[in-house]
Amino acid sequence: MIKVGIVGATGYGGEELIRLLLSHPQAKITALAAKMDGKVAKISNIFPGLQGKIDITCSDLNVEEMAEGADFLFLALPHQVSLKLVPQFLKSGKKVIDFSADYRFDDSEVYQKWYGVRHTSPELLKEAVYGLPELYRDEIRKARLVANPGCYPTSVILGVAPLLFRGLVDTESIIADSKSGVSGAGRWPGEGFNFCEIEENFKAYKIAGHRHQPEMEQELSNLAKKEVRISFTPHLVPMKRGILTTLYLDLKEEMRTDGALKDFQDFYKDEPFIKILESDKFPEVKNVCGTNFCHIGCKVDERMKRVIVISVIDNLIKGASGQAVQNMNIMCGFNEKEGLEQVGIIP
Repeated sequence: MIKVGIVGATGYGGEELIRLLLSHPQAKITALAAKMDGKVAKISNIFPGLQGKIDITCSDLNVEEMAEGADFLFLALPHQVSLKLVPQFLKSGKKVIDFSADYRFDDSEVYQKWYGVRHTSPELLKEAVYGLPELYRDEIRKARLVANPGCYPTSVILGVAPLLFRGLVDTESIIADSKSGVSGAGRWPGEGFNFCEIEENFKAYKIAGHRHQPEMEQELSNLAKKEVRISFTPHLVPMKRGILTTLYLDLKEEMRTDGALKDFQDFYKDEPFIKILESDKFPEVKNVCGTNFCHIGCKVDERMKRVIVISVIDNLIKGASGQAVQNMNIMCGFNEKEGLEQVGIIP
C-alpha cells in the first residue's frame, strides 16, 4: 500500500483523482492540499458526494508536511505552478506525476515561447517522461517524474500514432479538429465559460495558437523520426465532459478502410484502454464518459486518398486523472488496470 498526496485537490482533476483512488486496492490518500486562502476543511465538506468515503482535511500546501505524509505525489495544478514544486518533492525522494505542461517539453525554449515564462528547472526536462503509456510504458516504469499529457494531445496522438509510425501518412498535412466539454477549461475558467455563454452555443477558440499544439508536434515528430507540423483547431461544446477529435490524414499510398483498421488493431493489440471499432462504426463521447478508454474508428476516403480518424476520450479521465492513475500503476509495479476497471459511465 502506498501513501498518496494530491496537490490541487479541489479542481476537477483533483476531484476525479480522489474518486478513482478511493477504489484503488493498493493506494491510500493520506494528504490533500489546494489553494484554500488559510482555511482548512474536510474534503467531504468541499465535495459532499465524498461523505462517508474519505474524511481527511484539505489545506494550503506545506511542502514539508506533504512530503512527510505521502510517498507518491500528484500535482493537479495550473501551468507554471509546478515549476518550483516538482524539484522540491523530487529532492524529498518522492515520485511525482505532474498534470501541468511544465515538464512535458524536451526543449525549455519551446516551453518559454508557448507559456511565456522561463523554465527554472530545465535539467529535469531531460529526466521527465511523457506519460502516454501506449508509447512510453517502459520509460514510465523506471521514472520518478512523469509529465501527464494534455487532454487534447492524448486524443490526437493516439489517433495518429499507428499510421504515422508506419510512415503511411503525409507529415505536412495533418489536420486535427477537436471538440471538448466545458470541464476542460478547469473549475474556474472565467466569464467566457459561464452557463449563459456556453448553453446552446458552439464555438472554436485559440485557432492556430493553442498551447497543446507544440506538445502534439513534439510527440508526433518523435514517432515519425522527422519534424511534424499539424493544423489544430479546438472547439467548445455545451457538454460537461469528453473530447471528440476528427483527424484528416493524407495517405502516401493506396489503402482501404480494412487495411487502416488492421494497422490500428495491430499497434494497440495489447493496450488495455484502447478500443478499435469495427468498420463503419464510429466513436461517441457518451460511450467513454467516466472511463479511462480511448475509442478509435476510421474510414478511408479513397477518392481523396485520405483517412479520417475519430478518436474520443473523457477529458477528465483518460485525458487527465485516469491516465495519471494508469501511470502510477506502471511506476509502482501494480496491475496497470488497478482502480480503473470499475470506473462507471457518468450521465
